[in-house]
Amino acid sequence: MIAARSHRQPQRWLVGTLVAALAFILAPAGTAQAAEAPPVPVPPSLSAKGKGGVALADRDFVIKVRLAGLWEIPAGNMAVKKSKDPRIQEIGRSISAQHVALDQLDIAVAKKLGIALPNLPNGDQQGWLNEMNNAPTPEQFDQIYVDRLRAAHGKIFPAIATIRASTRNDEVRKLAQEANQFVMTHMSLLESSGIVDYGSLPTAPAPAGAGGPAVDTAMVAAASSSGGLPGVNTSVILIVLAAALVAGVVTTMRIFRPR
Repeated sequence: MIAARSHRQPQRWLVGTLVAALAFILAPAGTAQAAEAPPVPVPPSLSAKGKGGVALADRDFVIKVRLAGLWEIPAGNMAVKKSKDPRIQEIGRSISAQHVALDQLDIAVAKKLGIALPNLPNGDQQGWLNEMNNAPTPEQFDQIYVDRLRAAHGKIFPAIATIRASTRNDEVRKLAQEANQFVMTHMSLLESSGIVDYGSLPTAPAPAGAGGPAVDTAMVAAASSSGGLPGVNTSVILIVLAAALVAGVVTTMRIFRPR
């Protein structure tokens, strides 16, 4: 009796492992990619004393941070009023409030460095605000609001990285680090709406002088949109993997079976 029980223990353990493995393999892909809360902007640990030269690119960056607030604050306030979707309203409220905080940081840096800031959005930004204000339905407003802001944040994101990596001025460096965290947060918030039209976003430029084989962009686009390579059935792959796992466990159980 004791010998029989001792032989059953490995079998029970293997069966439990098999069940857990199969559940993991066959679980929906979305479960493994549960939505995470967007990062919250936090003050960086950088210190700034106004040291270092200020390049023309630095001045342009400080001005662009100000311009971003001049249209995204009223756009967020408009989202609270015009949208009927509670999620869009919350996104607008959060982005507007965070741009108020970022605008204060930007104004302080501009004052220290003697940079004159605009008080009105530029022509493109005013056009986006007019487009939102004239949206005929709340649903159309939501789409315009999310797409315009997501596209704008995508454009400023690499510009911030360039300034953060290259500026000689510690005030600008600190502002770039702060702005980077805000922009990442805003992109995550906008994407959480579930209605971003990624197909309308500009594509990244091809690497210069890569020297490698040409990439079939159509295949890459099809793979990213379908969640895998074109012509390959993901379900079939999972079934084959599960069958192979079952066969391996059965073989191992036969080895442990008492003779």
